Amino acid sequence: MTTDTAHKHWNTEWAEIAPDSKWLTPEPDMIRWVEGLAPSGKVLDLGAGVGRHALELARRGFTVTASDAAAEGLSVIDQAGLGVETVQSLMSDLPFADASFDHVISWNVIYHGDHQIVSRSIAEIARILKPGGTYLGTMLSKRRLPHEQAKLPGTEVSRNTWTFDDGGAGDKRHPHYFCNAAELVDLFSDFELMWLEDREHEKPGSWHWHMIAERLA
Repeated sequence: MTTDTAHKHWNTEWAEIAPDSKWLTPEPDMIRWVEGLAPSGKVLDLGAGVGRHALELARRGFTVTASDAAAEGLSVIDQAGLGVETVQSLMSDLPFADASFDHVISWNVIYHGDHQIVSRSIAEIARILKPGGTYLGTMLSKRRLPHEQAKLPGTEVSRNTWTFDDGGAGDKRHPHYFCNAAELVDLFSDFELMWLEDREHEKPGSWHWHMIAERLA
């Protein structure tokens, strides 16, 4: 069973992106993170969407690559004309050399798949990061799962991996991976966790892990 399929939904979303979409505004956590980095270096925005983080990084002087499996989002980034390199790729099989990036950001992306896809994606992030490089990202918290189950019929398709019948209105019908803190730490065993917070987003019950981690030598 192929579980890394959510980009099919998002490709349609990016093709019809509204000028006032929230997906065009960088996250405050990203701004705080980047302000603590040296104003140079190579950054990968993994699952870049329409480039809200990649384009902001480019404006701040970083050399940026935006990777996504959804071509429509990459097209929006290209049209911005800020010199961001765009690469269409699955998150679990990145076409980049070992230790080729100083930093990686992946916001609301790598939990779209089962344990195997998530593990491979994290391994790919570790592979392409330089030792001491940092990672900023999110994962779905298990604290969120009961809220999803209360709203929509759900099926656990494999361990910690759920799909929900949203009538085709969103990406919930694609597999999503939920984890607790111990499982997250285990997934990121090649990293030193520097910050981890389980935070509710704008909708009640929308819990996400927010994290910054450093690639171990």
